[in-house]
Amino acid sequence: MNQKSRYDAVLRYFVEHNPNASTELNYHNPFELLVAVILSAQCTDKRVNMVTPDLLRAFPDARTMAQQTPEEIFEYIRSISYPNNKARHLVEMAQRLVSEYGGEVPEDYDALLSLPGVGRKTANVISSVVFNKPTMAVDTHVFRVSERIGLTRNSKTPLSTEKTLTAHIPAELIPVAHHWLILHGRYVCTARNPKCAECGISEWCRYYSEHKK
Repeated sequence: MNQKSRYDAVLRYFVEHNPNASTELNYHNPFELLVAVILSAQCTDKRVNMVTPDLLRAFPDARTMAQQTPEEIFEYIRSISYPNNKARHLVEMAQRLVSEYGGEVPEDYDALLSLPGVGRKTANVISSVVFNKPTMAVDTHVFRVSERIGLTRNSKTPLSTEKTLTAHIPAELIPVAHHWLILHGRYVCTARNPKCAECGISEWCRYYSEHKK
Protein backbone atom coordinates (compact mmCIF):
# COMPACT_ATOMS: atom_id res chain seq x y z
CA MET A 1 0.00 0.00 0.00
CA ASN A 2 1.40 3.39 -0.92
CA GLN A 3 1.66 6.23 1.59
CA LYS A 4 -1.21 8.32 0.23
CA SER A 5 -3.64 5.40 0.21
CA ARG A 6 -2.73 4.53 3.80
CA TYR A 7 -3.23 8.10 4.99
CA ASP A 8 -6.53 8.41 3.12
CA ALA A 9 -7.88 5.18 4.60
CA VAL A 10 -6.76 5.84 8.17
CA LEU A 11 -8.04 9.41 8.21
CA ARG A 12 -11.34 8.34 6.65
CA TYR A 13 -11.79 5.75 9.41
CA PHE A 14 -11.15 8.23 12.21
CA VAL A 15 -13.37 10.90 10.66
CA GLU A 16 -16.19 8.38 10.57
CA HIS A 17 -15.68 6.80 13.99
CA ASN A 18 -14.37 9.61 16.19
CA PRO A 19 -14.97 12.98 14.52
CA ASN A 20 -14.92 14.99 17.74
CA ALA A 21 -11.88 13.53 19.48
CA SER A 22 -10.39 15.87 22.08
CA THR A 23 -7.89 16.03 24.89
CA GLU A 24 -8.52 14.00 28.04
CA LEU A 25 -6.96 16.72 30.18
CA ASN A 26 -9.59 18.63 32.15
CA TYR A 27 -9.56 22.41 31.73
CA HIS A 28 -11.87 25.41 31.47
CA ASN A 29 -9.68 28.06 29.86
CA PRO A 30 -6.33 28.41 28.05
CA PHE A 31 -4.36 29.03 31.25
CA GLU A 32 -5.69 25.86 32.87
CA LEU A 33 -4.83 23.83 29.78
CA LEU A 34 -1.33 25.27 29.67
CA VAL A 35 -0.78 24.31 33.31
CA ALA A 36 -2.14 20.81 32.66
CA VAL A 37 0.00 20.22 29.58
CA ILE A 38 3.16 21.35 31.37
CA LEU A 39 2.33 18.91 34.18
CA SER A 40 1.56 16.10 31.72
CA ALA A 41 5.13 15.74 30.44
CA GLN A 42 6.13 12.13 31.19
CA CYS A 43 3.02 11.78 33.32
CA THR A 44 -0.45 10.38 32.65
CA ASP A 45 -3.44 12.60 31.97
CA LYS A 46 -5.29 10.67 34.68
CA ARG A 47 -2.74 11.69 37.30
CA VAL A 48 -2.70 15.29 36.09
CA ASN A 49 -6.50 15.46 36.33
CA MET A 50 -6.24 14.32 39.95
CA VAL A 51 -3.87 17.16 40.80
CA THR A 52 -5.13 20.17 38.85
CA PRO A 53 -8.48 20.77 40.64
CA ASP A 54 -6.87 21.69 43.97
CA LEU A 55 -3.96 23.47 42.31
CA LEU A 56 -6.18 25.64 40.13
CA ARG A 57 -8.68 26.25 42.90
CA ALA A 58 -5.85 27.77 44.91
CA PHE A 59 -4.19 29.56 41.97
CA PRO A 60 -6.84 30.03 39.28
CA ASP A 61 -4.97 32.40 37.00
CA ALA A 62 -1.52 33.60 36.03
CA ARG A 63 -1.54 36.53 38.45
CA THR A 64 -2.18 34.41 41.54
CA MET A 65 0.23 31.67 40.47
CA ALA A 66 2.93 34.22 39.68
CA GLN A 67 2.91 35.37 43.30
CA GLN A 68 3.73 31.94 44.69
CA THR A 69 7.06 30.26 45.32
CA PRO A 70 7.97 26.95 43.65
CA GLU A 71 7.88 25.39 47.10
CA GLU A 72 4.23 26.37 47.52
CA ILE A 73 3.30 24.96 44.11
CA PHE A 74 5.28 21.79 44.84
CA GLU A 75 2.92 20.88 47.69
CA TYR A 76 0.06 20.62 45.21
CA ILE A 77 1.92 18.66 42.52
CA ARG A 78 4.22 16.42 44.54
CA SER A 79 2.60 13.25 43.10
CA ILE A 80 3.41 14.39 39.53
CA SER A 81 6.62 13.31 37.80
CA TYR A 82 9.50 15.80 38.23
CA PRO A 83 7.54 18.03 40.64
CA ASN A 84 10.47 20.30 41.54
CA ASN A 85 11.20 21.32 37.97
CA LYS A 86 7.54 21.64 37.08
CA ALA A 87 6.78 23.78 40.13
CA ARG A 88 9.53 26.17 39.11
CA HIS A 89 8.37 26.20 35.51
CA LEU A 90 4.77 26.95 36.51
CA VAL A 91 5.76 29.94 38.63
CA GLU A 92 8.13 31.31 36.00
CA MET A 93 5.59 30.70 33.23
CA ALA A 94 2.91 32.57 35.16
CA GLN A 95 5.29 35.44 35.88
CA ARG A 96 6.14 35.71 32.17
CA LEU A 97 2.45 35.72 31.24
CA VAL A 98 1.82 38.57 33.68
CA SER A 99 4.86 40.64 32.78
CA GLU A 100 4.66 40.28 28.99
CA TYR A 101 1.18 39.16 27.97
CA GLY A 102 -1.24 40.74 30.42
CA GLY A 103 -1.78 37.44 32.19
CA GLU A 104 -3.21 35.82 29.06
CA VAL A 105 -1.90 32.83 27.10
CA PRO A 106 -0.50 34.25 23.84
CA GLU A 107 -1.66 32.98 20.47
CA ASP A 108 1.67 33.67 18.77
CA TYR A 109 3.65 30.44 18.44
CA ASP A 110 7.08 31.92 19.16
CA ALA A 111 5.64 33.65 22.21
CA LEU A 112 4.34 30.31 23.48
CA LEU A 113 7.75 28.71 22.96
CA SER A 114 9.37 31.51 24.97
CA LEU A 115 7.44 30.55 28.09
CA PRO A 116 9.34 28.60 30.78
CA GLY A 117 8.43 24.93 30.74
CA VAL A 118 6.98 25.12 27.23
CA GLY A 119 8.69 23.10 24.52
CA ARG A 120 7.56 22.36 21.01
CA LYS A 121 5.08 19.65 21.99
CA THR A 122 3.36 21.84 24.57
CA ALA A 123 3.25 24.82 22.22
CA ASN A 124 1.74 22.62 19.53
CA VAL A 125 -0.95 21.34 21.90
CA ILE A 126 -1.95 24.87 22.93
CA SER A 127 -1.89 26.11 19.35
CA SER A 128 -4.11 23.29 18.09
CA VAL A 129 -6.50 22.85 21.03
CA VAL A 130 -6.97 26.50 22.01
CA PHE A 131 -6.39 28.32 18.74
CA ASN A 132 -7.33 25.54 16.27
CA LYS A 133 -4.09 25.90 14.34
CA PRO A 134 -2.62 23.05 12.24
CA THR A 135 0.16 22.15 14.66
CA MET A 136 0.85 18.49 15.38
CA ALA A 137 2.03 17.70 18.89
CA VAL A 138 4.06 14.49 18.94
CA ASP A 139 4.16 12.62 22.24
CA THR A 140 5.24 9.02 22.80
CA HIS A 141 1.88 7.68 21.59
CA VAL A 142 1.85 9.72 18.38
CA PHE A 143 5.49 8.84 17.69
CA ARG A 144 4.95 5.10 18.22
CA VAL A 145 1.58 4.78 16.50
CA SER A 146 2.59 6.78 13.42
CA GLU A 147 5.59 4.53 12.84
CA ARG A 148 3.72 1.34 13.61
CA ILE A 149 0.81 2.07 11.28
CA GLY A 150 3.19 3.21 8.57
CA LEU A 151 2.31 6.90 8.49
CA THR A 152 6.02 7.51 9.06
CA ARG A 153 8.98 5.41 7.97
CA ASN A 154 12.10 5.07 10.11
CA SER A 155 11.37 8.35 11.88
CA LYS A 156 14.12 9.03 14.41
CA THR A 157 12.81 12.11 16.21
CA PRO A 158 9.48 13.67 17.22
CA LEU A 159 10.24 16.62 14.94
CA SER A 160 10.70 14.31 11.97
CA THR A 161 7.37 12.64 12.77
CA GLU A 162 5.70 16.02 13.15
CA LYS A 163 6.94 17.20 9.76
CA THR A 164 5.86 14.01 8.00
CA LEU A 165 2.38 14.04 9.54
CA THR A 166 1.75 17.71 8.79
CA ALA A 167 2.89 17.18 5.22
CA HIS A 168 0.36 14.40 4.63
CA ILE A 169 -2.65 15.33 6.78
CA PRO A 170 -4.96 18.11 5.55
CA ALA A 171 -4.49 21.25 7.66
CA GLU A 172 -8.11 21.31 8.81
CA LEU A 173 -7.75 17.78 10.27
CA ILE A 174 -4.43 18.23 12.05
CA PRO A 175 -5.86 19.51 15.38
CA VAL A 176 -8.18 16.51 15.73
CA ALA A 177 -5.71 14.04 14.17
CA HIS A 178 -3.39 14.70 17.09
CA HIS A 179 -6.07 13.33 19.41
CA TRP A 180 -6.93 10.41 17.12
CA LEU A 181 -3.36 9.14 17.27
CA ILE A 182 -2.97 9.71 21.01
CA LEU A 183 -6.21 7.94 21.88
CA HIS A 184 -5.49 5.11 19.47
CA GLY A 185 -2.10 4.63 21.10
CA ARG A 186 -3.50 4.88 24.60
CA TYR A 187 -6.34 2.39 24.22
CA VAL A 188 -5.78 0.23 21.13
CA CYS A 189 -2.26 0.43 19.70
CA THR A 190 -0.64 0.04 23.11
CA ALA A 191 3.12 -0.11 23.48
CA ARG A 192 3.68 -3.72 24.53
CA ASN A 193 0.63 -5.64 23.35
CA PRO A 194 -1.24 -3.79 20.62
CA LYS A 195 -4.87 -4.90 20.39
CA CYS A 196 -4.82 -5.67 16.70
CA ALA A 197 -7.92 -7.87 16.91
CA GLU A 198 -9.91 -4.85 18.13
CA CYS A 199 -8.35 -2.34 15.76
CA GLY A 200 -10.47 -0.74 13.08
CA ILE A 201 -7.52 0.23 10.91
CA SER A 202 -5.59 -3.04 10.94
CA GLU A 203 -6.14 -3.68 7.22
CA TRP A 204 -4.14 -0.51 6.45
CA CYS A 205 -1.53 -0.99 9.17
CA ARG A 206 2.03 -1.84 8.21
CA TYR A 207 2.74 -3.57 11.55
CA TYR A 208 -0.34 -5.78 11.21
CA SER A 209 0.49 -6.79 7.66
CA GLU A 210 4.06 -7.70 8.65
CA HIS A 211 3.49 -9.40 12.00
CA LYS A 212 -0.10 -10.56 12.41
CA LYS A 213 -1.37 -11.89 9.12
